[in-house]
Order: sequence, then C-alpha cells, then structure tokens
Amino acid sequence: MLPLIRLGSVDSTQAFLGRHPELGFCGVMADLQAAGRGRGENRWEAASGTGLCLSAALPVPDLNPGLVPQRAMLAVIEALEPCGVALGLKWPNDLVAWKEGRLVKVGGILGEHKGNRILLGLGVNLTAAPELGDRPIPPASLAELGARVMDREGLARVILEHWEDLTVTRVPSFRWPETGDTVAWEAGQGAVEGWLEDGRLRVRSAEGVLDLTGGDLRGLSPRSMPS
Repeated sequence: MLPLIRLGSVDSTQAFLGRHPELGFCGVMADLQAAGRGRGENRWEAASGTGLCLSAALPVPDLNPGLVPQRAMLAVIEALEPCGVALGLKWPNDLVAWKEGRLVKVGGILGEHKGNRILLGLGVNLTAAPELGDRPIPPASLAELGARVMDREGLARVILEHWEDLTVTRVPSFRWPETGDTVAWEAGQGAVEGWLEDGRLRVRSAEGVLDLTGGDLRGLSPRSMPS
C-alpha cells in the first residue's frame, strides 16, 4: 500500500511531489491548494475541505502514455461507486455526470512523467464546485448531485490502492462522446467513430478520418440526456 502524506495547505500537491523526488512512490493530499492546476493553462481551485486534492508518484506502468490518465480516472470512478451517483468518463480523462439532462464536470486528472516516476494529480469536487465562468461543460459537486458523503482520507486511500495497478481494465457507467456524437477541436469538427485502445479518439471530418490526442480536441457539451 502506498504511504499517504496529508498536508493542511500547499501550492499544489502535484508541484509538491515534483519538488520532492526523495519521497519515492507515495500519495499526497491537501485540505487546500493555493495554485492547483488543470489541463493546459487552467487552474483547479476549491475552498478548503470542499474537494479531494490528491497526487501520487507511481512507477511508470507498462501502458501507452495516452492511456495512463484515462485508466487512472476509471479507477477513481470505481472508488467512488459507494457515493451512489452514476459517474462517467469524458474523453480523454475527465470525471463527469448528468445533471438535469446536461453533462457536468466533477473532476479532472493530470499525468506527468518525471524520471522513473509518473505523477498523477487528481481534483474531485466533493461538497462544492469552483466558480470557473462560462464553460461548455460546467463544474458541479458530488453533493449537489445527491451523492452520499465519503470520507476524504478514506477515499484517497482507496484510490491509491486502485492506482497501484493501472493495467486493470475498468468500465464506467457511461462514456462521452459516444460513436456518432459531434465534437469540435481547433482544426475543425467531425463525428466520433470510437475510442481507440491507445487512448486516442477517432473522428470523421471533412478532411477524412483523424485520430486525435488529448491535446487536439476541444469538446462540446451534449444538449440533452441521450435516449
């Protein structure tokens, strides 16, 4: 079992692990992050104690790099099953749910290679969601979705246990986008043809069939609950 370090506050659990390679393989959680990061230039901030801020330093798994954060988020979805809310995976690795027929984002994850370690950084909105302005897929918390409250430290330990083997294939309640859904990215738009085994998303556009990586796509939120 990976050891878990608990901090009161930190700039970011991900940055903390990056600064301390001497800690080896372990997990770090914090009650408050002053400079939490999301994908790209996005920030991930939450009031103290309202979310799970967790990072882990793990041995590099024998997986395609594009699959690692996706497999890690699938493990988080499994760990959150006791909360009683159907949670899904938005490509490539966001934690999402349906709220009143609209897709909402409950959490996100980062993956970074550092020498012989991979650093996974997770944020989950437990009792409140941060204010992020106008987003195609708005943030939401598990509490506002009617989820059962879970102990943060206990949840962190279950997630770390699941993360020790990311080669396990797990299946979420749902995935978005599914085959046939329309998505947009910086170079154009197209219809989804499927999720590939290496973590990419295959779409058909006016230019032909494209296999997109996480850095290529700008997702669009579905307008209603799928039938």
